[in-house]
Amino acid sequence: MTNILLLEDDLLFAETLTDLLEDAGFHVTHCPNGQEALEITYEQKFDIYLLDINVPLINGVTLLKELREANDNTPSIFLTSHKDKKMLKEGFLSGADDYLSKPFDSDELILRIHALLRRSQPEDSFCVGLLRHDKTHKTIFYDTKELELSRKEYELLLLLMRHANSAVPKEMIINELWSCAQSSSDGAIRVYINRLKQIIPQMTIENIRGVGYKLVS
Repeated sequence: MTNILLLEDDLLFAETLTDLLEDAGFHVTHCPNGQEALEITYEQKFDIYLLDINVPLINGVTLLKELREANDNTPSIFLTSHKDKKMLKEGFLSGADDYLSKPFDSDELILRIHALLRRSQPEDSFCVGLLRHDKTHKTIFYDTKELELSRKEYELLLLLMRHANSAVPKEMIINELWSCAQSSSDGAIRVYINRLKQIIPQMTIENIRGVGYKLVS
């Protein structure tokens, strides 16, 4: 089971969020202040950190800085009401992987958690039909030919391969390919999908109306 450390000083919100995450299959450890959160990271291993910024004793940004300086690279998401770009920049510089502004959509939080967990997990090379992913060299082959892919084309094709024969929601594509600081759109996704269709015309990528895209193997 995935273990999540939740740093949140609003007890009612923390309880609601804990119920949501546990219903989604996660195990949650809640800490109301940064000092308690820091101490528990020495005792337990977590798969992801969800950190509020304005909390007592040690704020979320300072906490993450200390963890990163201790070579703790656990994926981290800031949950914050901050709209201040300077504060958000400081959060990313401290080692954050993502952030969500309060109030946020619960489904979006779950999607972002899954996206971060996938990025952090080691992945062996694997095949989908004649497509083969080479993890070591971060390349994808069709049959014996190495595909010439940009970074986003590579990430998108790899995402579709992981979920071959299943619809990949547009929201998941955006979370995987674009950081919070980058703008994205349905049009941008279509551009990359069309590019992949040109690169591997032998493969079928279906548009699932209102949902996303599916690689058919």
